[in-house]
Amino acid sequence: MHIAILDHEKCHPKKCHRECQYYCPPVRSGIKTIDFPGPDTQPIITESLCIGCGICPKRCPFGAIKIIGIPDELNRDIIHQYGLNSFRLYSMPVPEKNAVTAILGSNGMGKTTTMNILSGVVVPNFGDYEAKPDKDKVIERYSKSILGQYFRDIYDGKRKTVLKSQFVDQIPRIAKGTIREILEKANISGKMDEVVQDLNLKNSLSKDVKSASGGELQKLAIGTAFLKDADILLIDEMTSYLDISERLNIAIKIQEMAKKKTVFVVEHDLAILDWIADSVHLVYGQSGAYGVTVKQKSSSKAINEFLSGYLQEENVRIRPYSIDFDEKGFVRTQVSPELVRWNNFTMNLGDFTLEAKEGNIETSSVIGVLGANALGKTTFVKVLAGVTETKDAIVEPKVRIAYKPQYISTEYEGSVSELIYATVKERFDDSFLKVELFKPLEIDSLMEQNVSSLSGGELQRLSIAITLATDADLYLMDEPSANLDSTYRMICAKVIRKIMEANRKSALVVDHDVYFIDLISDSLMVFGGEPGRKGYTMGPMKMEDGMNTFLKMANITFRRDHNTKRPRINKLNSSLDREQKYTGNYYYKGH
Repeated sequence: MHIAILDHEKCHPKKCHRECQYYCPPVRSGIKTIDFPGPDTQPIITESLCIGCGICPKRCPFGAIKIIGIPDELNRDIIHQYGLNSFRLYSMPVPEKNAVTAILGSNGMGKTTTMNILSGVVVPNFGDYEAKPDKDKVIERYSKSILGQYFRDIYDGKRKTVLKSQFVDQIPRIAKGTIREILEKANISGKMDEVVQDLNLKNSLSKDVKSASGGELQKLAIGTAFLKDADILLIDEMTSYLDISERLNIAIKIQEMAKKKTVFVVEHDLAILDWIADSVHLVYGQSGAYGVTVKQKSSSKAINEFLSGYLQEENVRIRPYSIDFDEKGFVRTQVSPELVRWNNFTMNLGDFTLEAKEGNIETSSVIGVLGANALGKTTFVKVLAGVTETKDAIVEPKVRIAYKPQYISTEYEGSVSELIYATVKERFDDSFLKVELFKPLEIDSLMEQNVSSLSGGELQRLSIAITLATDADLYLMDEPSANLDSTYRMICAKVIRKIMEANRKSALVVDHDVYFIDLISDSLMVFGGEPGRKGYTMGPMKMEDGMNTFLKMANITFRRDHNTKRPRINKLNSSLDREQKYTGNYYYKGH
């Protein structure tokens, strides 16, 4: 069986010569497999007539068509389809009472659609996208399974659901007022004071949402979901913009709620997902085309299979390569020349003070930066980049710098290709960058799209690509993993590392994802202090020293998975947690 997917944003019938139709073998034989209803309309592909030759995807000048072969049995389990030649979702996760059920997979494979169905926002059409939503049909379809009673209860109003959306950056567009006012409107449970304390929102209550940080918006969205006192809690990406201590704190609160509620979580931070989930449903497929949800597995098994790229029980390869971790932190074997140095300096920003200790960055090195939010990491990076000036700071010698900010602007009106050409014109056709940068980040598939229409993940990949394509000596990157799914986070880590090593360049990377920092760094800087009041720098230092310093402040220890060597968070106060804290090996045990 073949399914045909047409990306309506990429398809531009006014700019092409209908190559998809012209080169189609069945069309040449008189069979209307691809038809254009009007002179300027997009094509309609009849899947039952498609022979799966794969010519039209190759001939389409904009990469708007995908022809995918899938097993025939999948079509019998189609859950939802958005329209003709559109994305479709196969199979559903199974809810578990008094447990945290996680969903893990790359972006564009239907995880958010699944959450919308489980919340009752979307009624599945089982492939009949022209029919009106029919809740009775859904209940009948699942009458012999747990899902039948689940959907009956939420459709009849016997069980309430609340969905925490992944798009927390959109809150200022749809909500007005202070964080306190928004929480008060959602305070159905009457536990506002408790939630505010649990999420450390006390100092943010008077802040208007328009001026709130990403972390504050994330905690606001989670707090609102907690206050609605629902029976079923669905959390779509809970860690974006939060540091590891905040992530773990929220994970603990969700686990406590799972003792009384049914909880579903979609998350890309594998360390937190592994720590919080009782079971995991993996999702595989092709981004923007289709997604298949497999049966639940233990969190350890699911994540290991995800990293290996092969689902053993399903006999499905989801990625042509595995994602590997080193058991010990990267250790530099040689000393490189110094690239840039900064002195001791102090910055006062209102009520906040940053004290930076002198340090340096060597040539061909990648320095990871860890620390809680509101300790001055972004301010420090801006000083190095020259974006923020202070008389006390001396950064020398002057080197060429490429800077990727934490929050990415979408004000550019043109296409992706126009933006890339305008910013890195001299390296637009560089073969090395095409192979080692644009291809793994899949920038080619975005070239004809308008920058303003890109998703958060697509915009992040584009920003990383443009930054790394800039001819510079030092690359400063602030939270490059934000809005990226688990797969792209690992890909970006490998890409950044490879670009630095191949071109003998240096990078300083701020991020909260420990897996990402573990893959990318050969030394660490750590920020300490009191969030919002005072911050100070430590390092750069060896990976082992840096991780131990950071995790000691966060009161967290990691162990290594026996098979993949990936870091795993120890349960608080477990025997292994206590042992590692006693020996001082918070991360690289036995280094």
